[in-house]
Amino acid sequence: MKLVYDVEDKPEFGQIVVFALQQMLAILAATIAVPVIIGNGLTPAAAMFGAGVGTLVYVGFTKRKSPVFLGSSFAFIGSMSAAFAGAATMQLGMLGIILGAFFAGLVYVLIAALIGAVGVDWLNKLMPPVVIGPTVAIIGLSLAGNAIGDLQKSDVTDVSGSSYTAMFCGLVTLAVTMLASTYGRKMLKLLPFVLGILAGYGTAVIFTVIGTAADIEALRIVDLSVFSSVMFPDGQVTLSSFVKLPDLVFLEGFKGFGELTGGYLVTVLVAYVPVALVVFAEHVADHKNLSSVIGRDLLKEPGLARTLLGDGVGSMAGAVFGGCPNTTYGESVGCVAITGNASVVTIIAAAVGCILFSFVTPFVAFIDSIPACVMGGVCIALYGFIAVSGLKMLKDVDLDRNRNLFTASVIFIAGIGGLSVDFGSVTLTEVATALVLGILTNLLLSKKSDSKESE
Repeated sequence: MKLVYDVEDKPEFGQIVVFALQQMLAILAATIAVPVIIGNGLTPAAAMFGAGVGTLVYVGFTKRKSPVFLGSSFAFIGSMSAAFAGAATMQLGMLGIILGAFFAGLVYVLIAALIGAVGVDWLNKLMPPVVIGPTVAIIGLSLAGNAIGDLQKSDVTDVSGSSYTAMFCGLVTLAVTMLASTYGRKMLKLLPFVLGILAGYGTAVIFTVIGTAADIEALRIVDLSVFSSVMFPDGQVTLSSFVKLPDLVFLEGFKGFGELTGGYLVTVLVAYVPVALVVFAEHVADHKNLSSVIGRDLLKEPGLARTLLGDGVGSMAGAVFGGCPNTTYGESVGCVAITGNASVVTIIAAAVGCILFSFVTPFVAFIDSIPACVMGGVCIALYGFIAVSGLKMLKDVDLDRNRNLFTASVIFIAGIGGLSVDFGSVTLTEVATALVLGILTNLLLSKKSDSKESE
């Protein structure tokens, strides 16, 4: 696709601010969801801070050549839960998730060192377009259920009929996003997600106000109580109602060093390292996808070793502050693809914005209050673009050859069918499982000669 702003381009200052806000809106709902799921003292504001720091680290390691935002990784939710479950105190649990992120990051560092020594050509042979294309498509398709589920969800009530109101708000979001991206001029074309989210949010607020006034539960979509609980937890207006230091994980985690034991360290190690090996496969697929969007092979320049180091060390840094290991976000890649804005300056500004806004209580409350249906509408476009970008990688693949046909078929069916494999506390996700099966299928059929295949 033709980029409006290439990787090295620098939009004007005012544009950068708005573009950065768009990136933040695209990724923050998912980023703050992880600490909400885990609980145990983890907060959305700290996760925002950690994601911003992790992204800046990643940008530095990749020499400002990879325009993608890093947010909280859902793959490590089980690992984080295990770290807290095995801890005697909350402080030790906080320390455990920091150490776990360091163990996971170390896996990336070791793989990066190996790739730096032997090169990346073997990986391209192991994962040719017929393998990586369907895998990238599966990343988007595997999230389709999440997008549609969110589209029909009210944040306030499950009363029968509310899903239709929520769906309407989500479809308004989607419609405005598509119209702005397709027919918008100049800045409007570059801000489809800002416009879509604001339109969907505004519609949801109108329904909620009407529903509250008329006592119609089915119309209540937005949980406006988030603002009072976040801004006025004690029922009083104080300085912290507007500006507050995030509850950074290391402030409590480092108090747990005195309780650290060898047994607990092994528990954390076992919980994190296998998951890091699984996420490595998704790291490669994400960067292959981003490469196709920006028209550059990121596995060669800045190189897979650098992207791995950026991801690994960025996860370490992010976990120190927010507790959550970070990963490159498909939502961010989709945002780049749809808007045509691949400027790394935008990513840097979004990272700085996440850090600064994590101190601003009303902003944290606003992000927390965006209803699931609105983000569902946005994610239909984001996840769809990821799926389509994977399919585009197959355009030069000869699917008349059985080897390619079977390889792609296995990946699609395994991924869409949701095939995952559990090894105790470690789960090989449907994306990773589909990728492994695709690689094995391609290798199994690789010795079949063209002449025999055509017989």
